[in-house]
Amino acid sequence: MNSIAICPGSFDPITVGHIDIISRTAKMFSKVIVVVMINRNKSGGLFTPEERVDFIKRCTADIPNVEVEYHDGLLADYALQKGAVAIVKGLRVLSDYEDEFKQALTNKKLAKNIETIFMVTDTEYMFLSSSVVKEICSFGGDISDFVPKEIKQDIIDRIRER
Repeated sequence: MNSIAICPGSFDPITVGHIDIISRTAKMFSKVIVVVMINRNKSGGLFTPEERVDFIKRCTADIPNVEVEYHDGLLADYALQKGAVAIVKGLRVLSDYEDEFKQALTNKKLAKNIETIFMVTDTEYMFLSSSVVKEICSFGGDISDFVPKEIKQDIIDRIRER
């Protein structure tokens, strides 16, 4: 059976925790579409959506069933358009669950045949977020363990520009 899963996120920037969720999802579905979305509750991004798409493509190039796109609209509409059977969301800590659960209920109301699957992150990434990466980097800290090597220098360069 051909099954498509959507892994949505703002990915500003993508971290090794995101890559962990994406690669595990790719083992469960025939195709995974990683979709960069804009979180309107967060103020301006460090990277443009096009840069984020490029970063994710570079970091997932070795996972053959992963595609990367950008969408500026409702996730449920996008998932329906792509023929997805699931939306996969990574959970780090309990506080992530409440917001993700509300989003899952909303998406279920908008697209009743698409399931939301919550995937618990590996314990070594529970603290990790794009915000943490940006903060560490802005103070000159080493982000090598937090982001894929393919984009580490891009992040450092952008933080230094600011």
